[in-house]
Amino acid sequence: MIKNFFITFEGIDGSGKSTQAKLLIDKLASINLETLFLREPGGTSISEEIRSVLLNNRKDEMSSRTEALLMCASRAQLTKDIIIPEMKGGKWIVADRYADSTLAYQGGGRGIDLDWLIKVNHFATYGTQPDLTFYIDVDPEIGAKRRYTMVSDRIESAGLEFQKDIRAKYLEIVDKFSERCVTVDGNLSIDEISQIIWRITRDRTSIEKT
Repeated sequence: MIKNFFITFEGIDGSGKSTQAKLLIDKLASINLETLFLREPGGTSISEEIRSVLLNNRKDEMSSRTEALLMCASRAQLTKDIIIPEMKGGKWIVADRYADSTLAYQGGGRGIDLDWLIKVNHFATYGTQPDLTFYIDVDPEIGAKRRYTMVSDRIESAGLEFQKDIRAKYLEIVDKFSERCVTVDGNLSIDEISQIIWRITRDRTSIEKT
């Protein structure tokens, strides 16, 4: 029996990670693997309520610590209610963002201590770690151009320098967790990136090459 895997996608806003996560789900499903696609923050009724608090544009300023703790609270509910049970049930899970996003956004973007965030994430995720993480790397200017016509949420609208700080922290995270993190050039075409991700997924898992 093929072992199921937990695969996450990370990147700054406009990196193309959401597109690639969905393409991977489609490819896994095409070879008859049971799959589940998730995106953060959200995924349960409680997590979705937290998502609206986090992302809705508002006049009052949210504390960076409040933001970090709410992100982890949403993740804790998702992990307990969905990820752990579905993994035990044998499904392959592909997530558009997970714990690394908090390290990058609240660690890099908001300047919160990385080691503290790692500890809070460990608590929130019940120690659950992805088996494989794809970091789609693009320059923040490119990401901003891709999102030019899209409505930005509270975090996305924080500006270009914010995205630069996030990207710098992502590069640090990928190096720190190099055993599971793979960097993919987000400047390539959608099809080229998808092919790279599929090849690496096959190499890192028990899927027979097709």
